[in-house]
Parts: sequence; structure tokens; C-alpha cells
Amino acid sequence: MKFPGILLVLSLTLTAAEPLKLVLPTDNRAIFDGKPEDFYMYVLRPSGNKASQHWTAGQYGFVRTIIDTEKEGPIATKFHEGLDIKPTKRDRSGNPLDEVRAIADGEIVYINNSSGGSTYGRYIVIKHNWDCGPFFSLYAHLSRVNSKVGDKVIGGSPIAIMGYTGAGISRTRAHLHLELCMLSTKNFNDWIGTKAPHGIYDGRNLIGIDLASLFLATKESDKVTIPKFLESDSPYFKVAIPRKDELEITRRYPWLKKGDHDSDSPSLEISFTDSGIPLSVVPSHRKVTKATITFVRTTRSKHEFYTRGRLTGVGRKASLTRNGRKFVALFTNEYTKP
Repeated sequence: MKFPGILLVLSLTLTAAEPLKLVLPTDNRAIFDGKPEDFYMYVLRPSGNKASQHWTAGQYGFVRTIIDTEKEGPIATKFHEGLDIKPTKRDRSGNPLDEVRAIADGEIVYINNSSGGSTYGRYIVIKHNWDCGPFFSLYAHLSRVNSKVGDKVIGGSPIAIMGYTGAGISRTRAHLHLELCMLSTKNFNDWIGTKAPHGIYDGRNLIGIDLASLFLATKESDKVTIPKFLESDSPYFKVAIPRKDELEITRRYPWLKKGDHDSDSPSLEISFTDSGIPLSVVPSHRKVTKATITFVRTTRSKHEFYTRGRLTGVGRKASLTRNGRKFVALFTNEYTKP
């Protein structure tokens, strides 16, 4: 006897989680060849009377602005949300010629075609509607855009030419700045207190994840999903907030919900990485009237060094700074003008 309905359900179950297919955005493949120094564009760092080149500062993460601390030695305190990818070819004047391509299938949802008005310079945002929710890839410092909003692209589609638009980037240091991000809120104008020039595609509203590690993970396995990938991250801090309506972030990314969200609870506890990636949202029995730190990773130096200035305190004690309260408000929809 055949059971077509059951077979259909089984088929849908097996095909629901499509493998994450990513491609590199330029011809630079050095990250796959074990040569990161050839993949990342360096940043100049003062060294005595000279400036030395540090390719590590082109990586994702806390890789810039080194501070010497008494208890933990040198700490990089400035967070870099993307990858700065070196050009592979230039013209006689030193201008980069590299074609920039979409890293995955999607739709172009935003283009800033001006070299000014943003530290990104000329940039493109592509929306990827994946099983785990919408993610957004961002391509910045472009010299020329070869696409338009609304274009449907596939992984590897040419969209632009690499450049050095944006403040503080010389022709010598021309590169592609690449991010893969979650979206914080669709109410960004309310959060910022004015009409944002780039709307919801302002960098402050995009939460970048570690794309280099994701590239390497998907090269090793075709079973990688972003929720599974982020499970390897551990929370740096947790914040309890009064529970009201369902959070916009969990409507967009339901896999963030852990625990029993159908039962009543006075608060929700959000876990964040040091850089601010939300890892989970859990119902909590704590009674709070405002955003309150419930956990922080123990350190011997100031928490502000490790959290982009969102936490203050040392060791096991921490509280949200003004910047931190503003950040959490991205997820609670409780905005106050600056």
C-alpha cells in the first residue's frame, strides 16, 4: 500500500534544510590556501617613528586599537565587522580591477551609489532568504556598481568593481569590505530618532557574523547551517528585559527562541556574544523593570574593552552603559531619542 501523503511529508522534511552554498566574492582565494596574509588587506599601525602593516586587522573581530592593560597585556578593543579582501589585479595607476560578485543567491535591496555619506563609501546590500531567516551580505568601498535594486542574483553573479571609496582609504589600501549580517529592526528610524539616510541598511542596524569562519566551515561540509554555526559561540553577557509582545528579532529568526515560550513569564533573557550577536532568547522568571545584566563572562580588565563599550565593570560585575542600553533597545522596540 502506498501512502503518498506521508511520502510527501518525508520529502519536504528531507529537503527543507537546504545546504548553505557560499562562494567567495572575488578571485582572491588565499583564505582557502592557508595564506591569510594574502587574503586580508593590512592596516597601518604606528610602531615607533614608523607605521607597520598588520594584515590581522583586516579580519573579522576585535582586531584593532591595541590597548596595553596591566592584568591581561595587549588587548584589541576595536571591533571590525567584516572582511577586508585584497585585490588580485590593478591597472598601471594602481586602481583595483577585481570584479565583485554575490556570495550567494539573493536580491539586491539597497545601493548607496555615492562615494560619500557613509564610511562604507559606495556599497551594495543583498538579501538572502534562507530557511533560517533573512540574512544580508554587504559589499563596500566599491569603485563602480554594475547592478540595480531589485536585481535577482545567483552566487557568483558580478555586481560591482572593487575600489577605495569611503573616508580614510587610500588607493594603495583599496579592498572589498564584506559582511554577512542579521537585521536588528525594521524600526531603525525610530531607534535613531530621525530619518536614516540609508534606512534599515545602515551599518548600525546590521549585526555581522564571522563570515571567514563560515566560508571555511561550508568548504569542509555541505551540512552547515547558520544556527548550527552560531552554536559554537558562547555568550559574553545576558540581559533580562520585561516581557511584553514577542520580540521582532525572534519573529525574524525563530531559531533564537529557546525554552517554553508558550508559558507566561515576567521577562525574557537574551544572550549576546561579545560583539553583540544574539544567540538565544529564553523565558525567565526574573522580575525586572528595565534591561538588566544577569550574566557576564569573568575578565580581569574592563568589560568595555570586550563589548564595544556596551558594558562597564570588571570581573563578575557589569552593567549596561548608555551605549549598551541603546543597543538593547534595538531588540525591545523601546526607543528614546539621543
